Amino acid sequence: MLIAKFFHLLGLTIWVGGMFFAHMALRPALAVLQPPQRLVLMAATLGGFFIWVWISIALVLGSGLHMMLLMGGHAPPYVHAMAGIGILMMLIFGHIFFAPFRRLKLAAAQQDWDRASRALRQIRVLVSINLCLGLLTIAIGTLGPMMA
Repeated sequence: MLIAKFFHLLGLTIWVGGMFFAHMALRPALAVLQPPQRLVLMAATLGGFFIWVWISIALVLGSGLHMMLLMGGHAPPYVHAMAGIGILMMLIFGHIFFAPFRRLKLAAAQQDWDRASRALRQIRVLVSINLCLGLLTIAIGTLGPMMA
């Protein structure tokens, strides 16, 4: 179970930490760039980061299910809460990847800056939601055992 926990924490660190960095540090720093440069940079940055998110999802989902199976159907409520929130986060990410991110890449390639900006705004809102959910899940995972 220790190796599964390591992969679980590795995946969520990459995913939640990456969202925190992008939202709290990178996004504000991009204000120094003109919109076309900012949008092209974000499309490229998110493209690289999203590869790591897919890997993280595989790590988190695989290790989480493995650990739940090891509990033999007796997972405490906080584990079920983490699993439910994690699945919601994965669904939100899937939407980000296949809808607004796809629109962002296409609009940036076509130099349609208004459409690219709208797509990036939608990504920002959804990443904000996922970041909050990710931090909540970390809190539940950390504090849940004390309440179980």
